[in-house]
Amino acid sequence: MAMHSDHSHDFTQTGEIPKAQTKAIWRTFMILVGLTALEFVFAFFMEASTLRNSIFIVLTIFKAFYIVAEFMHLKHETKALIWAILIPMALVIWLMVALISEGSYYFDSVTNYFK
Repeated sequence: MAMHSDHSHDFTQTGEIPKAQTKAIWRTFMILVGLTALEFVFAFFMEASTLRNSIFIVLTIFKAFYIVAEFMHLKHETKALIWAILIPMALVIWLMVALISEGSYYFDSVTNYFK
């Protein structure tokens, strides 16, 4: 095997991380900390209600999409692959909302029937 010494990204010599990568890492960290802090504010300071749960779920989904885009590098993929992942996920979310609303209707109707 041949050893190649022409590395344009060899940082072992200087021991420094490029500024652009450090800035992107801190920006990602701050965005995730901000979203998590906002989730905690809604979770602990808002009265338990459907609105609070909806806000909390939406913020969690945004955070999940951001994590997938950043750490799994989905934002650098082709548009077809991004849509192939987002459309089924949107359908799953729609299914969850439909099942929750139907489940609460069924629970209310059964509870009222036996009263």
